[in-house]
Amino acid sequence: MKIKTDTLAGITVALALFPEALAFSILAGVPPMVGVTAVFVVGTITALFGGKPGMISGAAGAVAVGLGPLVKAYGLEYLFATVVLAGMLQLFFALCRLDRILRFISLPVNWGFMNGLAVLIFVAQLSHFKTADPAGPQWLSSVPLGMKIGLTAASMLIMRYWSKLTNKLPGALVAIVGGALIVWLFNLPARTVGDMTAVEGRIPTFHIANVPPNWETVVIIFPYALVMAGVGLIESLLTLDLIADRTGTQGNGKREIVAQGIANCLSGTTGGMGGCAMVGQSLINLEAGGRSRLSGIVAALSFLILAVFGSFLIERVPLASLTGVMFIIAFNTFNWKSITQVRHYPVPEFLMLVLVTGITIFTGNLALAVLIGIAVSLLGAKLKRYGSLISLIRSDNADGQRYELHGDLFFANVHRLGSELVNVRHSSDLTLDLRYGRILDMTGARAVFDLARLFHQHGGRLQLIHIAEDDIQLLCNTARLFQTLNCAALFKSDRQMGQE
Repeated sequence: MKIKTDTLAGITVALALFPEALAFSILAGVPPMVGVTAVFVVGTITALFGGKPGMISGAAGAVAVGLGPLVKAYGLEYLFATVVLAGMLQLFFALCRLDRILRFISLPVNWGFMNGLAVLIFVAQLSHFKTADPAGPQWLSSVPLGMKIGLTAASMLIMRYWSKLTNKLPGALVAIVGGALIVWLFNLPARTVGDMTAVEGRIPTFHIANVPPNWETVVIIFPYALVMAGVGLIESLLTLDLIADRTGTQGNGKREIVAQGIANCLSGTTGGMGGCAMVGQSLINLEAGGRSRLSGIVAALSFLILAVFGSFLIERVPLASLTGVMFIIAFNTFNWKSITQVRHYPVPEFLMLVLVTGITIFTGNLALAVLIGIAVSLLGAKLKRYGSLISLIRSDNADGQRYELHGDLFFANVHRLGSELVNVRHSSDLTLDLRYGRILDMTGARAVFDLARLFHQHGGRLQLIHIAEDDIQLLCNTARLFQTLNCAALFKSDRQMGQE
């Protein structure tokens, strides 16, 4: 039964991967089969050897955004060389244990990364509303513009509302197939994937990048490879952390980065654009019941079979439909609560979110934005004299498990909260005494809620006592942002505390 569930989950993911692989290929300015190769190679290697069963990897938007300028300036062969170098850098990162960088990524830095990525994806799609002209790209006008807007809008509406009708087929797939049928049935003069490039259905083969083997080539590709490796590292670790949280199991960050590095090296030597973990597809896999490595392997193989034997259909896909898919991906990637719920953000954390988002948008360098965000966060913590260490001291009473938190809980040490409580019975109630500890930021507050949810899932309950008023306010504001467990349920009343 488990094999059947994982197999069906893999096929579902393959169908969902197809439109995004096409869209990300267009985003990077490469032929569709370059994206297809990346999905197959990266997806297969990481499914076999990655740090978390159930994770899906492939050609990702975060990587495609950074590679577009390289392809435009130097061509496709330089892309392949860059992907190989990025894979080598990721192996070096794993050797240096840079997987531990995840613990220093606070929630505002994470959200700034996602917001900036969403804006970059959105802006990249605007080029499809322009036409080539000797004087420079010009905006479409009249009938071509109206048709482009109409097909894009139809694709967006299907993506947005299809799931309300059924979950049997991915909305992105329906949007793309629907757009192709409309163009074919009404013989509309819309630009298709085939107008950009011929789609060759083929099995990936060994290919060495045709670039000059000299220092000048390294100088050209190294900055792009470094950004790709950094973005892949960050995106993959964030996805691993999310999937581990959703499944209640631990992942192996170092193993994931090693697998990503090997996968990108192989992708670059087989004509692929490389990639990293994909948040959306990983969540689709989980929702479909995929929990083992089999689901990822089936997804990659099914995807390749579909691409090889259905390449003639890919050429008929209208670019406007892919644009609509990417607009919705950008919309879903953006953290809208960073705008609608801004009043609940502590000022320093909101400023951090704005900083990382702004750097991402204006430099186009996702890895640089995150690294600056981490550096500024650590500097702020140092200036505020946050204590880097926390400890939990057990002091059980007649009511069950009880621990005292000693130290300041914030983004740099929240990982220790779970490790300190690894032997706790989650099916029983636990009281956390904060008379000697503080919760200093939203990342720390989120960690407390994650712990409370874990107890709730196992039939237990987490309650806090002797908590400062500022910490209560921070927890309640964080609860409003995440619409998570009832904030008041965490706090014991004075009467309850007096009975202990």
